[in-house]
Amino acid sequence: MQTVMWFRRDLRIQDNKALYHAFNDLGAEDELVLLFQANPAQFLEDSPNHQAFFGSVQHFKGRIDEQAHLQIQYGEPLDLFAQLKETLPDWNKIYFNEDTTGFGAKRDKEAKKFFRQNGIEYFRFQDHYLHGAREIKNQQGDPYKVFTPYYNQWKERVKETPLKVRFQADSVHSKVLFPEDEKKFDKLVARLPKQTKIGEEAATRQLKKFVKNSVEKYEKARDIPILDETSHLSRYLRTGEVSIRTVWQALQEEKPSQGRNTFEKELCWRDFYNMIFTNHPRQQKQPIQAQFRFIKWENNQEKFEKWQEGKTGFPIVDAAMRQLKETGWMHNRLRMITASFLTKDLLIDWRWGERYFQQQLIDYDPASNIGGWQWAASTGTDAVPYFRVFNPTTQSEKFDPEGKFIKKYVKELGSLPEKLIHQPDKMTKEEQEEYSMILDQDYPSPIVNHKERRKRAISMYEASKEYAREVQAHEE
Repeated sequence: MQTVMWFRRDLRIQDNKALYHAFNDLGAEDELVLLFQANPAQFLEDSPNHQAFFGSVQHFKGRIDEQAHLQIQYGEPLDLFAQLKETLPDWNKIYFNEDTTGFGAKRDKEAKKFFRQNGIEYFRFQDHYLHGAREIKNQQGDPYKVFTPYYNQWKERVKETPLKVRFQADSVHSKVLFPEDEKKFDKLVARLPKQTKIGEEAATRQLKKFVKNSVEKYEKARDIPILDETSHLSRYLRTGEVSIRTVWQALQEEKPSQGRNTFEKELCWRDFYNMIFTNHPRQQKQPIQAQFRFIKWENNQEKFEKWQEGKTGFPIVDAAMRQLKETGWMHNRLRMITASFLTKDLLIDWRWGERYFQQQLIDYDPASNIGGWQWAASTGTDAVPYFRVFNPTTQSEKFDPEGKFIKKYVKELGSLPEKLIHQPDKMTKEEQEEYSMILDQDYPSPIVNHKERRKRAISMYEASKEYAREVQAHEE
Protein backbone atom coordinates (compact mmCIF):
# COMPACT_ATOMS: atom_id res chain seq x y z
CA MET A 1 0.00 0.00 0.00
CA GLN A 2 1.09 3.56 -0.65
CA THR A 3 0.62 6.52 1.66
CA VAL A 4 1.12 10.06 0.37
CA MET A 5 2.68 12.97 2.26
CA TRP A 6 1.45 16.11 0.47
CA PHE A 7 3.80 19.06 1.03
CA ARG A 8 2.59 22.60 0.40
CA ARG A 9 3.91 25.44 2.57
CA ASP A 10 5.67 23.17 5.06
CA LEU A 11 9.03 22.73 3.35
CA ARG A 12 10.91 21.06 6.17
CA ILE A 13 11.50 17.68 7.75
CA GLN A 14 11.70 18.46 11.47
CA ASP A 15 8.57 19.29 13.47
CA ASN A 16 6.33 18.71 10.49
CA LYS A 17 3.13 17.30 11.97
CA ALA A 18 1.83 15.57 8.87
CA LEU A 19 5.22 14.06 8.02
CA TYR A 20 5.71 12.90 11.62
CA HIS A 21 2.38 11.05 11.66
CA ALA A 22 2.80 9.72 8.11
CA PHE A 23 6.05 7.99 9.09
CA ASN A 24 4.71 6.83 12.44
CA ASP A 25 1.61 5.27 10.91
CA LEU A 26 3.38 3.37 8.11
CA GLY A 27 2.91 -0.37 8.09
CA ALA A 28 5.87 -2.69 7.59
CA GLU A 29 5.07 -3.22 3.90
CA ASP A 30 3.85 0.33 3.17
CA GLU A 31 5.59 2.96 1.08
CA LEU A 32 5.49 6.70 1.70
CA VAL A 33 5.23 8.89 -1.40
CA LEU A 34 6.56 12.40 -0.79
CA LEU A 35 4.69 14.79 -3.07
CA PHE A 36 4.68 18.46 -4.07
CA GLN A 37 2.28 19.83 -6.68
CA ALA A 38 3.20 22.92 -8.72
CA ASN A 39 -0.05 24.57 -9.80
CA PRO A 40 0.38 27.24 -12.53
CA ALA A 41 -2.93 28.80 -11.44
CA GLN A 42 -1.10 30.05 -8.35
CA PHE A 43 2.02 31.33 -10.11
CA LEU A 44 2.98 35.02 -9.97
CA GLU A 45 5.79 34.54 -12.47
CA ASP A 46 8.78 36.87 -12.38
CA SER A 47 7.63 38.36 -9.07
CA PRO A 48 9.94 38.28 -6.01
CA ASN A 49 7.17 36.40 -4.17
CA HIS A 50 7.14 33.62 -6.77
CA GLN A 51 10.93 33.48 -7.06
CA ALA A 52 11.42 33.22 -3.30
CA PHE A 53 8.83 30.50 -2.79
CA PHE A 54 9.94 28.24 -5.63
CA GLY A 55 13.56 28.81 -4.72
CA SER A 56 12.66 27.28 -1.36
CA VAL A 57 10.82 24.40 -3.04
CA GLN A 58 13.86 23.74 -5.22
CA HIS A 59 16.15 23.73 -2.20
CA PHE A 60 13.82 21.43 -0.26
CA LYS A 61 13.58 18.99 -3.17
CA GLY A 62 17.36 18.94 -3.44
CA ARG A 63 17.66 18.06 0.23
CA ILE A 64 15.05 15.28 0.04
CA ASP A 65 16.55 13.88 -3.17
CA GLU A 66 19.89 13.38 -1.45
CA GLN A 67 18.38 10.48 0.50
CA ALA A 68 15.04 9.66 -1.13
CA HIS A 69 12.87 11.51 -3.67
CA LEU A 70 10.32 14.32 -3.64
CA GLN A 71 7.81 13.60 -6.40
CA ILE A 72 6.71 16.60 -8.45
CA GLN A 73 3.37 16.96 -10.20
CA TYR A 74 2.63 19.95 -12.42
CA GLY A 75 -0.94 21.13 -12.96
CA GLU A 76 -4.33 21.39 -11.24
CA PRO A 77 -4.60 19.37 -7.99
CA LEU A 78 -7.72 17.29 -8.74
CA ASP A 79 -6.40 16.24 -12.16
CA LEU A 80 -3.07 15.40 -10.57
CA PHE A 81 -4.62 13.27 -7.84
CA ALA A 82 -6.59 11.38 -10.49
CA GLN A 83 -3.30 10.72 -12.32
CA LEU A 84 -1.66 9.65 -9.06
CA LYS A 85 -4.45 7.19 -8.28
CA GLU A 86 -4.21 5.77 -11.78
CA THR A 87 -0.43 5.40 -11.42
CA LEU A 88 -0.66 3.97 -7.87
CA PRO A 89 -3.96 2.04 -7.63
CA ASP A 90 -3.06 0.84 -4.11
CA TRP A 91 -2.74 4.39 -2.74
CA ASN A 92 -5.18 4.57 0.18
CA LYS A 93 -3.98 7.25 2.63
CA ILE A 94 -2.81 10.88 2.46
CA TYR A 95 -1.37 13.20 5.11
CA PHE A 96 -1.18 17.00 4.90
CA ASN A 97 -1.08 20.17 6.99
CA GLU A 98 -4.33 22.00 6.40
CA ASP A 99 -5.03 25.51 5.16
CA THR A 100 -8.15 27.33 6.35
CA THR A 101 -7.88 30.54 4.32
CA GLY A 102 -7.87 31.74 0.73
CA PHE A 103 -6.90 29.54 -2.20
CA GLY A 104 -5.57 26.85 0.13
CA ALA A 105 -8.89 26.41 1.92
CA LYS A 106 -10.77 26.03 -1.38
CA ARG A 107 -8.17 23.56 -2.67
CA ASP A 108 -8.32 21.49 0.51
CA LYS A 109 -12.11 21.35 0.44
CA GLU A 110 -12.12 20.06 -3.14
CA ALA A 111 -9.29 17.62 -2.43
CA LYS A 112 -11.06 16.11 0.58
CA LYS A 113 -14.14 15.52 -1.57
CA PHE A 114 -11.96 13.69 -4.10
CA PHE A 115 -10.37 11.57 -1.37
CA ARG A 116 -13.76 10.53 0.00
CA GLN A 117 -15.07 9.65 -3.46
CA ASN A 118 -12.03 7.52 -4.18
CA GLY A 119 -11.78 5.68 -0.88
CA ILE A 120 -8.63 7.48 0.23
CA GLU A 121 -8.35 8.09 3.96
CA TYR A 122 -7.05 11.57 4.71
CA PHE A 123 -5.33 12.93 7.82
CA ARG A 124 -5.07 16.72 8.19
CA PHE A 125 -3.22 18.67 10.85
CA GLN A 126 -3.12 22.24 12.19
CA ASP A 127 0.57 22.90 11.72
CA HIS A 128 1.07 26.52 10.65
CA TYR A 129 -0.03 28.38 13.79
CA LEU A 130 0.42 28.14 17.54
CA HIS A 131 -3.39 28.10 17.78
CA GLY A 132 -5.63 27.34 14.85
CA ALA A 133 -8.41 29.55 13.58
CA ARG A 134 -11.12 27.61 15.40
CA GLU A 135 -9.41 27.12 18.76
CA ILE A 136 -9.93 30.42 20.60
CA LYS A 137 -13.44 31.82 20.91
CA ASN A 138 -15.27 34.19 23.23
CA GLN A 139 -17.74 33.20 25.94
CA GLN A 140 -20.55 33.05 23.37
CA GLY A 141 -18.57 30.59 21.29
CA ASP A 142 -17.93 33.13 18.53
CA PRO A 143 -14.61 34.26 17.03
CA TYR A 144 -13.08 37.37 18.56
CA LYS A 145 -13.18 40.65 16.63
CA VAL A 146 -10.83 42.60 18.91
CA PHE A 147 -7.21 41.65 19.47
CA THR A 148 -6.72 42.35 23.20
CA PRO A 149 -9.31 39.90 24.61
CA TYR A 150 -8.13 37.33 22.06
CA TYR A 151 -4.55 37.84 23.23
CA ASN A 152 -5.53 37.59 26.89
CA GLN A 153 -6.94 34.14 26.27
CA TRP A 154 -4.25 33.14 23.75
CA LYS A 155 -1.36 33.77 26.13
CA GLU A 156 -2.87 31.49 28.78
CA ARG A 157 -3.25 28.55 26.40
CA VAL A 158 -0.66 25.77 26.48
CA LYS A 159 1.47 25.72 23.32
CA GLU A 160 2.43 22.48 21.60
CA THR A 161 6.06 21.38 21.60
CA PRO A 162 8.09 20.41 18.50
CA LEU A 163 7.99 16.86 17.19
CA LYS A 164 11.17 14.94 16.38
CA VAL A 165 10.78 13.39 12.94
CA ARG A 166 12.73 10.22 12.18
CA PHE A 167 13.17 10.34 8.41
CA GLN A 168 12.94 6.77 7.13
CA ALA A 169 14.49 6.93 3.67
CA ASP A 170 14.12 3.18 3.14
CA SER A 171 10.33 3.53 3.41
CA VAL A 172 10.07 6.29 0.80
CA HIS A 173 9.02 5.53 -2.78
CA SER A 174 12.04 6.84 -4.66
CA LYS A 175 11.29 5.92 -8.27
CA VAL A 176 10.30 9.01 -10.28
CA LEU A 177 6.58 8.77 -10.98
CA PHE A 178 6.07 11.74 -13.29
CA PRO A 179 9.27 12.47 -15.25
CA GLU A 180 7.61 14.93 -17.65
CA ASP A 181 6.25 16.96 -14.74
CA GLU A 182 9.68 17.01 -13.14
CA LYS A 183 11.13 18.37 -16.40
CA LYS A 184 8.54 21.19 -16.34
CA PHE A 185 9.49 21.94 -12.74
CA ASP A 186 13.17 21.98 -13.65
CA LYS A 187 12.45 24.56 -16.37
CA LEU A 188 10.44 26.61 -13.89
CA VAL A 189 13.21 26.79 -11.29
CA ALA A 190 15.95 27.19 -13.89
CA ARG A 191 14.59 30.68 -14.56
CA LEU A 192 14.88 31.70 -10.91
CA PRO A 193 17.64 34.01 -9.70
CA LYS A 194 20.15 32.41 -7.35
CA GLN A 195 18.68 32.13 -3.86
CA THR A 196 20.68 32.50 -0.65
CA LYS A 197 19.87 31.93 3.01
CA ILE A 198 17.05 29.50 2.26
CA GLY A 199 16.12 26.10 3.62
CA GLU A 200 15.57 24.49 6.99
CA GLU A 201 19.19 24.91 8.12
CA ALA A 202 19.25 28.62 7.22
CA ALA A 203 15.96 29.14 9.06
CA THR A 204 17.37 27.45 12.16
CA ARG A 205 20.49 29.62 12.06
CA GLN A 206 18.41 32.78 11.75
CA LEU A 207 16.22 31.75 14.68
CA LYS A 208 19.26 31.10 16.88
CA LYS A 209 20.82 34.41 15.84
CA PHE A 210 17.65 36.32 16.67
CA VAL A 211 17.03 34.82 20.12
CA LYS A 212 20.68 35.16 21.06
CA ASN A 213 21.35 38.70 19.80
CA SER A 214 18.09 40.57 19.37
CA VAL A 215 15.08 39.27 21.25
CA GLU A 216 15.94 40.93 24.59
CA LYS A 217 16.08 44.40 22.98
CA TYR A 218 13.24 43.71 20.54
CA GLU A 219 10.72 45.94 22.35
CA LYS A 220 12.65 49.14 21.65
CA ALA A 221 14.77 48.21 18.65
CA ARG A 222 12.04 46.69 16.46
CA ASP A 223 10.69 50.10 15.35
CA ILE A 224 14.02 51.52 14.19
CA PRO A 225 14.58 50.38 10.57
CA ILE A 226 18.30 51.09 10.41
CA LEU A 227 18.99 48.81 13.39
CA ASP A 228 17.51 45.83 11.55
CA GLU A 229 16.68 44.07 14.81
CA THR A 230 13.47 42.35 13.67
CA SER A 231 13.51 38.56 13.54
CA HIS A 232 13.62 38.04 9.75
CA LEU A 233 11.77 34.78 10.39
CA SER A 234 8.69 35.71 8.38
CA ARG A 235 10.03 34.38 5.08
CA TYR A 236 10.77 31.01 6.73
CA LEU A 237 7.40 30.82 8.46
CA ARG A 238 5.74 31.63 5.14
CA THR A 239 7.36 28.61 3.44
CA GLY A 240 7.37 26.44 6.54
CA GLU A 241 11.15 26.13 6.53
CA VAL A 242 10.87 26.56 10.28
CA SER A 243 7.87 25.58 12.40
CA ILE A 244 6.07 28.06 14.61
CA ARG A 245 6.41 25.62 17.53
CA THR A 246 10.18 25.56 17.12
CA VAL A 247 10.20 29.37 17.21
CA TRP A 248 8.06 29.35 20.36
CA GLN A 249 10.26 26.81 22.12
CA ALA A 250 13.40 28.81 21.32
CA LEU A 251 11.78 31.86 22.92
CA GLN A 252 10.87 29.93 26.07
CA GLU A 253 14.48 28.90 26.50
CA GLU A 254 15.49 32.57 26.76
CA LYS A 255 15.23 34.50 30.01
CA PRO A 256 12.02 36.52 30.43
CA SER A 257 12.19 40.07 29.10
CA GLN A 258 9.92 42.76 27.72
CA GLY A 259 11.44 42.10 24.33
CA ARG A 260 10.50 38.44 24.48
CA ASN A 261 6.95 39.31 25.59
CA THR A 262 6.57 41.77 22.73
CA PHE A 263 7.76 39.27 20.14
CA GLU A 264 5.42 36.62 21.52
CA LYS A 265 2.61 39.13 21.10
CA GLU A 266 3.58 39.51 17.45
CA LEU A 267 3.16 35.75 17.06
CA CYS A 268 -0.29 36.16 18.55
CA TRP A 269 -1.11 38.78 15.90
CA ARG A 270 -0.15 36.16 13.31
CA ASP A 271 -2.65 33.70 14.80
CA PHE A 272 -5.26 36.46 15.15
CA TYR A 273 -5.07 37.49 11.49
CA ASN A 274 -5.34 33.86 10.40
CA MET A 275 -8.46 33.51 12.54
CA ILE A 276 -9.93 36.69 11.05
CA PHE A 277 -9.27 35.60 7.45
CA THR A 278 -10.73 32.16 8.11
CA ASN A 279 -13.93 33.74 9.40
CA HIS A 280 -14.00 36.51 6.78
CA PRO A 281 -12.99 34.66 3.61
CA ARG A 282 -13.91 37.62 1.38
CA GLN A 283 -11.66 40.10 3.16
CA GLN A 284 -9.03 40.20 0.40
CA LYS A 285 -11.61 41.89 -1.81
CA GLN A 286 -13.99 43.45 0.67
CA PRO A 287 -13.57 45.64 3.78
CA ILE A 288 -14.64 43.86 6.94
CA GLN A 289 -16.28 47.01 8.27
CA ALA A 290 -19.42 47.45 6.16
CA GLN A 291 -19.54 51.19 6.90
CA PHE A 292 -16.36 51.69 4.84
CA ARG A 293 -17.40 49.77 1.73
CA PHE A 294 -18.52 52.97 0.01
CA ILE A 295 -15.31 55.01 0.14
CA LYS A 296 -14.77 56.85 -3.14
CA TRP A 297 -11.06 56.33 -3.63
CA GLU A 298 -9.25 58.64 -6.04
CA ASN A 299 -7.07 55.83 -7.40
CA ASN A 300 -4.68 58.06 -9.33
CA GLN A 301 -2.51 55.72 -11.41
CA GLU A 302 0.38 58.20 -11.73
CA LYS A 303 0.58 58.71 -7.97
CA PHE A 304 0.35 54.97 -7.42
CA GLU A 305 3.34 54.42 -9.68
CA LYS A 306 5.33 57.12 -7.87
CA TRP A 307 4.53 55.32 -4.60
CA GLN A 308 5.70 52.03 -6.09
CA GLU A 309 8.93 53.59 -7.35
CA GLY A 310 9.72 55.50 -4.15
CA LYS A 311 9.38 58.91 -5.74
CA THR A 312 6.71 60.59 -3.63
CA GLY A 313 8.84 63.38 -2.15
CA PHE A 314 8.40 61.93 1.36
CA PRO A 315 11.81 60.45 2.21
CA ILE A 316 10.78 57.76 4.69
CA VAL A 317 8.06 56.49 2.34
CA ASP A 318 10.44 56.49 -0.61
CA ALA A 319 13.19 54.72 1.33
CA ALA A 320 10.76 52.02 2.43
CA MET A 321 9.38 51.45 -1.07
CA ARG A 322 12.87 51.24 -2.51
CA GLN A 323 13.87 48.75 0.17
CA LEU A 324 10.90 46.62 -0.90
CA LYS A 325 11.82 46.82 -4.58
CA GLU A 326 15.51 46.09 -3.97
CA THR A 327 15.22 43.34 -1.37
CA GLY A 328 11.69 41.88 -1.54
CA TRP A 329 11.24 42.72 2.13
CA MET A 330 10.19 45.73 4.19
CA HIS A 331 10.58 46.57 7.85
CA ASN A 332 7.26 46.22 9.68
CA ARG A 333 7.07 49.82 10.94
CA LEU A 334 7.60 50.94 7.37
CA ARG A 335 4.81 48.67 6.14
CA MET A 336 2.44 50.62 8.37
CA ILE A 337 3.80 53.99 7.24
CA THR A 338 3.65 53.21 3.52
CA ALA A 339 0.17 51.65 3.79
CA SER A 340 -1.17 54.64 5.67
CA PHE A 341 0.41 56.97 3.12
CA LEU A 342 -1.12 55.14 0.15
CA THR A 343 -4.62 55.06 1.60
CA LYS A 344 -4.86 58.31 3.52
CA ASP A 345 -2.47 60.63 1.73
CA LEU A 346 -2.81 59.39 -1.84
CA LEU A 347 -6.40 58.22 -1.26
CA ILE A 348 -5.78 55.02 -3.18
CA ASP A 349 -7.69 51.80 -2.49
CA TRP A 350 -5.85 49.57 -0.01
CA ARG A 351 -6.46 46.60 -2.31
CA TRP A 352 -4.06 48.14 -4.85
CA GLY A 353 -1.35 48.21 -2.22
CA GLU A 354 -2.14 44.72 -0.96
CA ARG A 355 -1.79 43.30 -4.48
CA TYR A 356 1.52 45.08 -5.01
CA PHE A 357 2.88 43.78 -1.72
CA GLN A 358 1.69 40.29 -2.72
CA GLN A 359 3.90 40.47 -5.79
CA GLN A 360 6.92 42.03 -4.12
CA LEU A 361 7.21 40.42 -0.69
CA ILE A 362 9.37 37.33 -0.28
CA ASP A 363 7.58 36.72 3.03
CA TYR A 364 4.05 37.25 1.68
CA ASP A 365 1.45 35.73 3.95
CA PRO A 366 -2.13 36.43 2.81
CA ALA A 367 -3.73 36.58 6.26
CA SER A 368 -1.10 38.87 7.78
CA ASN A 369 -0.73 41.07 4.71
CA ILE A 370 -4.45 41.56 4.16
CA GLY A 371 -4.98 42.05 7.89
CA GLY A 372 -2.21 44.64 8.00
CA TRP A 373 -3.57 46.55 5.03
CA GLN A 374 -7.12 46.57 6.41
CA TRP A 375 -5.70 47.72 9.74
CA ALA A 376 -3.85 50.64 8.13
CA ALA A 377 -6.82 51.54 5.95
CA SER A 378 -9.18 51.47 8.97
CA THR A 379 -11.47 49.03 7.18
CA GLY A 380 -10.68 45.84 9.10
CA THR A 381 -11.50 44.39 12.46
CA ASP A 382 -9.83 46.19 15.37
CA ALA A 383 -8.21 48.60 12.88
CA VAL A 384 -6.60 51.95 13.55
CA PRO A 385 -9.40 54.60 13.79
CA TYR A 386 -10.02 56.27 10.41
CA PHE A 387 -9.30 59.72 11.85
CA ARG A 388 -5.85 58.61 13.00
CA VAL A 389 -3.64 59.40 10.03
CA PHE A 390 0.10 58.80 10.20
CA ASN A 391 2.10 61.94 9.46
CA PRO A 392 4.98 60.59 7.33
CA THR A 393 7.32 63.40 8.41
CA THR A 394 6.65 62.86 12.11
CA GLN A 395 7.06 59.10 11.67
CA SER A 396 10.35 59.73 9.89
CA GLU A 397 11.68 61.99 12.63
CA LYS A 398 10.65 59.53 15.32
CA PHE A 399 11.91 56.26 13.84
CA ASP A 400 14.80 57.41 11.64
CA PRO A 401 15.91 60.55 13.53
CA GLU A 402 19.33 60.85 11.92
CA GLY A 403 18.06 59.85 8.49
CA LYS A 404 20.43 56.89 8.26
CA PHE A 405 17.83 54.56 6.80
CA ILE A 406 16.67 57.21 4.36
CA LYS A 407 20.22 57.78 3.14
CA LYS A 408 20.76 54.04 2.70
CA TYR A 409 17.99 53.76 0.12
CA VAL A 410 17.44 57.31 -1.14
CA LYS A 411 21.03 57.95 -2.03
CA GLU A 412 20.36 61.30 -3.70
CA LEU A 413 19.63 62.68 -0.22
CA GLY A 414 22.93 61.44 1.17
CA SER A 415 24.51 64.88 1.45
CA LEU A 416 21.71 66.44 3.50
CA PRO A 417 22.18 67.24 7.20
CA GLU A 418 19.83 65.88 9.83
CA LYS A 419 17.78 69.09 9.97
CA LEU A 420 16.80 68.75 6.28
CA ILE A 421 16.70 65.00 5.67
CA HIS A 422 13.03 64.57 6.62
CA GLN A 423 11.72 67.51 4.61
CA PRO A 424 14.07 68.32 1.74
CA ASP A 425 11.34 70.44 0.17
CA LYS A 426 11.97 73.01 2.90
CA MET A 427 15.44 73.78 1.52
CA THR A 428 16.19 77.22 0.22
CA LYS A 429 17.74 77.61 -3.23
CA GLU A 430 21.04 78.35 -1.54
CA GLU A 431 20.83 75.12 0.49
CA GLN A 432 19.96 73.12 -2.61
CA GLU A 433 23.09 74.42 -4.31
CA GLU A 434 25.20 73.93 -1.20
CA TYR A 435 24.22 70.26 -0.90
CA SER A 436 24.05 69.62 -4.66
CA MET A 437 20.49 68.40 -4.33
CA ILE A 438 18.11 70.31 -6.59
CA LEU A 439 14.42 69.77 -5.91
CA ASP A 440 12.40 68.34 -8.81
CA GLN A 441 15.63 67.55 -10.54
CA ASP A 442 17.52 65.29 -8.15
CA TYR A 443 14.59 64.49 -5.88
CA PRO A 444 10.86 65.29 -6.23
CA SER A 445 8.84 67.75 -4.20
CA PRO A 446 6.02 66.11 -2.20
CA ILE A 447 3.31 64.90 -4.55
CA VAL A 448 0.59 65.80 -2.01
CA ASN A 449 0.05 68.15 0.90
CA HIS A 450 -0.31 65.95 3.98
CA LYS A 451 -2.52 68.33 5.99
CA GLU A 452 -4.93 68.80 3.12
CA ARG A 453 -5.06 65.11 2.30
CA ARG A 454 -5.66 64.17 5.91
CA LYS A 455 -8.78 66.34 5.95
CA ARG A 456 -9.89 64.91 2.62
CA ALA A 457 -9.37 61.34 3.84
CA ILE A 458 -11.42 61.86 6.98
CA SER A 459 -14.26 63.39 4.98
CA MET A 460 -14.20 60.41 2.61
CA TYR A 461 -14.53 57.95 5.47
CA GLU A 462 -17.29 59.98 7.07
CA ALA A 463 -19.16 60.18 3.77
CA SER A 464 -18.96 56.39 3.47
CA LYS A 465 -20.30 55.97 7.01
CA GLU A 466 -23.21 58.30 6.25
CA TYR A 467 -24.06 56.51 3.02
CA ALA A 468 -23.87 53.14 4.79
CA ARG A 469 -26.38 54.40 7.37
CA GLU A 470 -28.72 55.51 4.58
CA VAL A 471 -28.45 52.13 2.86
CA GLN A 472 -29.17 50.33 6.13
CA ALA A 473 -32.16 52.54 6.87
CA HIS A 474 -33.54 51.95 3.39
CA GLU A 475 -33.13 48.18 3.76
CA GLU A 476 -34.94 48.24 7.10
